[in-house]
Amino acid sequence: MPMNIVLCNPQIPQNTGNIARTCAATGSRLHIVLPMGFCIEDKHLKRAGLDYWHMTPVFYYDDFDSVLREGAGHDFFFASTRAERRYDDVRYRDGYYLVFGSETKGLDEALIRRFRDACIRIPMKSGARSLNLANAAAIVVYEALRQNGFAGLA
Repeated sequence: MPMNIVLCNPQIPQNTGNIARTCAATGSRLHIVLPMGFCIEDKHLKRAGLDYWHMTPVFYYDDFDSVLREGAGHDFFFASTRAERRYDDVRYRDGYYLVFGSETKGLDEALIRRFRDACIRIPMKSGARSLNLANAAAIVVYEALRQNGFAGLA
């Protein structure tokens, strides 16, 4: 079962394109919660994704509850700099959903409160606000893949 990367209201096309490329390389599915801060036809989005778009299943949703319905029965993890638990302190299983907020605002506070026990963070040096969204997604995705023996990857 493929893993799922969820972007809530992404704002920067290059990040979304790079995450789509990570999805293609890992066999993951990309879920985007609208609105986005750019047009799907953006040249920067297309360029960042290079020629991997045909390898990346992309799904669009009007709200996050639709993503929850799509992923019913699977684990969800929410990446936030405000989380207490480290991303490598959880056990990832097949079909899990990794949820990331927008580059400018992160995850909505209501989502963090609602899913507090499923929130994860990437450790950083004190004073650093956050990592680039595409880098953060890649870090967590590859930890999840590592835990599952890089199943399906050469």
